[in-house]
Amino acid sequence: MSEALEELAAHIGFKQPDAVLGSRVAFGELTLDVALAHLEALVEFLRTDSACRFTSLVDITAVDHPNRAERFDVVYHFLSMYQNHRIRLKVAVGEEDMVPSLNDIHPSANWFEREVFDMFGILFSGHPDLRRILTDYGFRGYPLRKDFPTTGYTEVRYDEAQKRVVYEPVKLVQEYRQFDFMSPWEGAEYILPGDEKKA
Repeated sequence: MSEALEELAAHIGFKQPDAVLGSRVAFGELTLDVALAHLEALVEFLRTDSACRFTSLVDITAVDHPNRAERFDVVYHFLSMYQNHRIRLKVAVGEEDMVPSLNDIHPSANWFEREVFDMFGILFSGHPDLRRILTDYGFRGYPLRKDFPTTGYTEVRYDEAQKRVVYEPVKLVQEYRQFDFMSPWEGAEYILPGDEKKA
């Protein structure tokens, strides 16, 4: 299997030398590092070339590398049901870069790109309706960025008195976080042998 994928990588690299920056085979799947400027041309080639025929876009996601100049990797997964191969494309993207939308080539990219925008804040140029898809309209920030606080910025709850959903800033009250770390069974009504607190 890996031999066939190595041959496929060589074929794609030969036909699209400007687009392919590097390739590797791992876990039975071919991964290509792709130049942002040539992403659309490469995806169109992968869809139409007789040796590839990657006609199914399976997923689009991203990885955040906050200490890198090109902060994000936008990752595309494709399937060729004709050749029984999978391929992963990784595109390094800066925080201010716009990634071309693949919606015209693969209509299934629409909601995937909206999700990546919603979770990471990555913009897709030419997208027909780039707006949040998982978070609420007034949501601030991008939850899958590594610098996003684990508690978020706002708390959403239903208020019985107002009979509506209310948004409030997150408040972490420390008096409810009194831990003594002496026993793993803090608060238990019984103590197992060996869990006694040391004075």
